[in-house]
Amino acid sequence: MLRTVFHLWRLAHAGFVMAREGVFSQIDDSIAPPGLRPPLALARKLARRKNQAGGLPVAIARLGPSYVKLGQFLATRPDVVGIAAAHSLEALQDRMAPFPQAEAIRTIETALDTKIDSLFVTFSEPVAAASIAQVHKARIVDGQGARDVAVKVLRPGVERRFRRDLDDMFFAARFAERHFSEARRLKLVEVVETLARSVRMEMDFRLEAAASSEFAENIAHDPDFRLPKVDWDRTAKSVLTLEWIDGTPLSDIAALQARVVDLPALGRTIIQSFLRHAVRDGFFHADMHQGNLFLDQEGRLTAVDFGIMGRLGLKERRFLAEILYGFITRDYRRVAEVHFEAGYVPATHSIDDFAQAIRAIGEPIHSRTADQISMAKLLTLLFEITALFDMKTRTELVMLQKTMVVVEGVARSLDPHLDMWSTADPVVRSWIAENLGPAGKLQDLGRGLASLGRIAAGAPDLFERAERLVGDIEASTRHGLRLSADSVADIGRAEARRARWGNAALWVIAGLLAVLVVVR
Repeated sequence: MLRTVFHLWRLAHAGFVMAREGVFSQIDDSIAPPGLRPPLALARKLARRKNQAGGLPVAIARLGPSYVKLGQFLATRPDVVGIAAAHSLEALQDRMAPFPQAEAIRTIETALDTKIDSLFVTFSEPVAAASIAQVHKARIVDGQGARDVAVKVLRPGVERRFRRDLDDMFFAARFAERHFSEARRLKLVEVVETLARSVRMEMDFRLEAAASSEFAENIAHDPDFRLPKVDWDRTAKSVLTLEWIDGTPLSDIAALQARVVDLPALGRTIIQSFLRHAVRDGFFHADMHQGNLFLDQEGRLTAVDFGIMGRLGLKERRFLAEILYGFITRDYRRVAEVHFEAGYVPATHSIDDFAQAIRAIGEPIHSRTADQISMAKLLTLLFEITALFDMKTRTELVMLQKTMVVVEGVARSLDPHLDMWSTADPVVRSWIAENLGPAGKLQDLGRGLASLGRIAAGAPDLFERAERLVGDIEASTRHGLRLSADSVADIGRAEARRARWGNAALWVIAGLLAVLVVVR
């Protein structure tokens, strides 16, 4: 009970901050559930600004690092927050005040159990600070000589703060799923679980180092893409040391032009590299904005910051390749069939109807250059069709789709006339030929035979479990499933308690908002 009150109080504070920034001002009452209309009316009275698009990033930045990370994550989920909100969240900057160098040194010495002077010849003041960590430039001398490194240090106390705020978010997501069908369709609890998992991984720099190492192995033979090397001797849970990258950030177009870089070719490299990572390797950088991309002195595209990575299984990679190829070749029927074969769209719907809906997306963008395509409009159509055909949200595909939009945006900043579809064509065709052609069929056969071998090896145990299950079912059929009187009473009390909280929670939040107004 007390824990619930704390959840409601902190969520009310978050709601108050968003209401003051006008985040709720543009919500249409007619589409809001009846229970939400009184709190929305109160939120509008609290607003001091009416611009929802500008107010959302401001409100989230005021709420602190956990909400900044949530905002960045939701920028990849326009299916949850809507296209306009996702677009505004893209501008959210994960910039926080740095913590003192002395605290960073204490963290490093504790994590590595070594004095700082034994680790680095020089160790700078912070050069960048974000919600989870900050970065220092340092210099090391070892058997390979002297070189500069980037040292990422976990922010003190950040794990405790994130744990508390994530508990609040879980509480809100469970409440929403319990009372609103749209929240269940969007799998809000799963959204928060994905965020929590991502944050936990981001706060363990050994995992980020491992992601960088795996990524580097995948692209080892790609001549135009590279990653900084991990210094494993100076890496621990709260410290990550990487090769320092001397390069030109892709956000600095003037500097790239001064180097006489072929910008259209660089744009094509960005898109084709990303597609190779996603389709060929099934492991891709899910935060490929300009700030994380550099052009090194040898003209190679270099990525940094591997806290947010995406994975695709073989099934999802085939789905992606066939979808892209279907759009490239305008085979909308095949695009629809792939959705049904993958089980993403329920069989109760018509393939022909779905193909017609896919055509409505594909035709307006076919054979047009990037500057003529509204990716926001394209995403809007995709998510409308997702809802119309009861397609369940696939978190990994939504992350991939949103990352593709970001990657295309970076490429478009280099070449406004870039055509994503013709650029993607050779990568997708090559993967399909290799994996869905005769060689791919042989690989499928090999995997199938291996699966059959594992099933055969486990058959005796499987038959034994099946026999026990049949016996249990027969016993239940004869005697029935009975609940004690105490169990029935407990179930009744739990349902009654949940109903009371369901009806009261929104009014409690509204009341707490009013209290906050008086206090402020």
